[in-house]
Amino acid sequence: MDSGQKVFVYEDVAKHRERNGCWLLISGKVYDVTAFLEEHPGGDEVLLAASGKDATDDFEDVGHSDDAKEMMEKYYIGEVDSATVPVRKKFKAQTSAVTHKQDESGFLIKILQFLVPLLILGFAFGLQFLGKKEKAED
Repeated sequence: MDSGQKVFVYEDVAKHRERNGCWLLISGKVYDVTAFLEEHPGGDEVLLAASGKDATDDFEDVGHSDDAKEMMEKYYIGEVDSATVPVRKKFKAQTSAVTHKQDESGFLIKILQFLVPLLILGFAFGLQFLGKKEKAED
């Protein structure tokens, strides 16, 4: 890092989430986007919602153009001290037991979808057979 580069603690970055002071943390870099709020194509609410936290995933999920990424440079104000950024919670995948139960119910539905029409068809043929048998006896 340059000696002239400002380093912020995460708590300071997180405080700037208002219209009169909106900072974004993206990939460890801090951007003061207050002046850009009115110009943002997605509206100022998008930027305000992404402020106060690490907005890296929000930024990358949108798929910004190269021009948008270049434009960020003029709003860059420094880096964040990575030691002060809280650890992000990881998504826990469902356990295999829960997935297994869902598979069982799906399997049961598939069997019923196959068996019920066969039973109805068998019942219809049985009635038809009994009807012909009764006519033959008359």
